[in-house]
Amino acid sequence: MDPSPGATPYSAPAGCPMHQQQTSLYGPEFAADPHRVYDTFRAHGPAAPIELAPGVDATLIVQHEAALRVLQNPALFARDSRRWAALREGAIPMDSPVLPMMMYRPNCLFTDGAEHLRLRKAVTESLARLNSSRVSRDVERIADYLIDQFIERGSADLLNEYAKLLPLLLFNQLFGCPGDIGDRLTRSMSAIFDGEDVLRANAELTECLMELVALKRRQPGDDITSWLIQHPAGLRDEELKDQLVMLMGAGVEPERNLIANALLLMLSGDQPGGHERRGSGMLVEDALDDVLWNNPPIANYATHYPVRDIELDGVVLKAETPVLISFAAANSDPSLTDARQTLSKGAHLAWGAGPHVCPAKSPATLIALTAIEKILNTVPDLSLAVPASGVAWRPGPFHRALVALPVRFTPTAARRTPAAAQPPAPTSAQLPDPYRNAPPQPAAARHAAEPAKKPKGWWSSFLDVFRV
Repeated sequence: MDPSPGATPYSAPAGCPMHQQQTSLYGPEFAADPHRVYDTFRAHGPAAPIELAPGVDATLIVQHEAALRVLQNPALFARDSRRWAALREGAIPMDSPVLPMMMYRPNCLFTDGAEHLRLRKAVTESLARLNSSRVSRDVERIADYLIDQFIERGSADLLNEYAKLLPLLLFNQLFGCPGDIGDRLTRSMSAIFDGEDVLRANAELTECLMELVALKRRQPGDDITSWLIQHPAGLRDEELKDQLVMLMGAGVEPERNLIANALLLMLSGDQPGGHERRGSGMLVEDALDDVLWNNPPIANYATHYPVRDIELDGVVLKAETPVLISFAAANSDPSLTDARQTLSKGAHLAWGAGPHVCPAKSPATLIALTAIEKILNTVPDLSLAVPASGVAWRPGPFHRALVALPVRFTPTAARRTPAAAQPPAPTSAQLPDPYRNAPPQPAAARHAAEPAKKPKGWWSSFLDVFRV
């Protein structure tokens, strides 16, 4: 989609190949080779005009130094998306798939100044109460459950059957979700990340999280939701709901991509053309660091809004227009030498920088490390079922995400649950005793008498296996 003249917040220099049109970040061409696009952008300046979705224009920062200047200067670059002029004026489609990731919510991702500090303090101090041993144990239990669903088959899609589901189920555990709320939370978050009927999914997400907040006010537990409620910041229900949205949004999509991208890296070394550092001998920690440098799970995000027109190395960033940071492009900036990458693991921007730097770096790393070690130790002969160069990447402006990660291995017996491609549906054996012991009825009468059974979701099925 070509914008009309003057519609873009970025003025490209004469002779720039992007002078006449913006580059779409949501199509398959970009997903197939994003670094080619970043290289082209960088050759003409620190920023470039992009289209995040049909009708949604923005500017992408692609140089490392420029990215730091934006991230570390909240006085000039605000995070509150209520400043977004095009959205405020009704020029952005309300069903746009990027709105759930960009629209204002009263959480510490979209606030500035004292309000940001108040909300961030509640989040960071609640996260600090997490016990690393407990988190590792929860990850291992969920991993065991998911592996049992496919281990007898001898093949699996480690993206959709493992890396995607594990963090979704883990957040249900960390938030203290009962079965029904957790099932709806898993379903709605999956739909939002996959861009499926986002208006309905966002409404369902809001509904189930408000139910969770009300439940935890009545019955607090040893979980993040209860800790946020108990925090001295005195968060309102709406604020509580939106801190949970932020935590899940900042944890699920990045975590699944970090796990899957690192597994791809480690498994690709045994194939012809595999990188010399890769393969079974590569440490999981090194694989994670490699991904954070070269294929960060969230490639383009951290939306800022200039408070006034600002010149950045010859590029004018218009006030109240979205300016995104390309963590992927900044990390691959030629101004960062190979020696710096080798010697300084923390120099990359995958966790962000400045006042909005990710507060969950340590637990996020622990989750990915535990999940990868668990699958590699449980299924030691994992191998890619397709050439590493043939895997498909999921289109989208924000993430660096695989469509699938097909693998094969020697089938073995499930340990805790029967192998099943989907969570088990309720059976008569799970019904109360009066139903199990009732005399047989004709099928028609039985179907008329019994209410329809709602299929179980992943979380309630997991609880059936590991319920304490």
